[in-house]
Amino acid sequence: MIRFFLIEDDAVVRKMLERIINESGLGEIVGEAADGIGVTIDQLYGVDVVIIDLLMPGMDGVQTIKKLKAEGFTGRFIMVSQVENKEMVGEAYAQGIDTFIQKPINRLEVLSVLKRVADHLSLEVSLHSIRKSLQILDGKGKEQASFGLARGAAYSTVAYAQDSLEQKARQLMLQLGIAGESGAPDLLLAVKWLTQEERSGQLRDLQLRELYTQILHKFNGSLDEQSIGKEVRAMEQRIRRMVLQAFTHLASLGLTDYANPTFEHFAPRLFDFHEVRLRMQELEAGEKMTKCRISVRKFLTVFLQEAKA
Repeated sequence: MIRFFLIEDDAVVRKMLERIINESGLGEIVGEAADGIGVTIDQLYGVDVVIIDLLMPGMDGVQTIKKLKAEGFTGRFIMVSQVENKEMVGEAYAQGIDTFIQKPINRLEVLSVLKRVADHLSLEVSLHSIRKSLQILDGKGKEQASFGLARGAAYSTVAYAQDSLEQKARQLMLQLGIAGESGAPDLLLAVKWLTQEERSGQLRDLQLRELYTQILHKFNGSLDEQSIGKEVRAMEQRIRRMVLQAFTHLASLGLTDYANPTFEHFAPRLFDFHEVRLRMQELEAGEKMTKCRISVRKFLTVFLQEAKA
């Protein structure tokens, strides 16, 4: 059962949210406050989700989120607001909120948002349990292999984990609108190589060009150095074009619907959200080209984390 904490200056709204949550059976309210000034990390022990108003006297929702995160709170935030200003909404997403509930409060919307967040939390718990089981199995497999036992079982566990990772990576590419891009196979190779290096304990910080070189040496060892150099440049271009496509795809989703779950989750994680907002403005103005800055390194890092989640 999800544990909620309410931070809302309107007592009527707090009462409505409390009633909806209690009647839904999705969770329980374990605490509430009329503003963010007096709320500290100590009050949020065991809390999964904070539902917080954007505009409050003294300290607004964004300022409160910054404070609580600085104190170490790692739970989720749902923001309640009637504000439609895209800059303010964008700033809230940039600070890490998961989604918005619009005022005036609509029971069906609240239930839909809470159900989606509950599903995400449940999925995270399940994935954590699966990862832990795989680690245990992998550890047992390695231990048995050292005595010459169950080598096939250990191999199967690693192979299963690799297949699951590739499947998740393909699903992510579909969500990001890049599954058909020429850089998609390069991205899968990067995920595979990075995972293998991490598993062997040899993963180190590399410049992108060096990373691409290592990947090509690993999976295309028959190429000579001149061909490797040429293919590295080609891979670099393919991956950058693919990342730019994901960037534009997310900006397009956000322009259509700020509450789109794919946009909500990935835009502030894969890219600088300020740049996403600028790209949305460009698209709104009909500009096909972009002056926005994107970080391919950040994209690859977060994509791998999402694929492993």
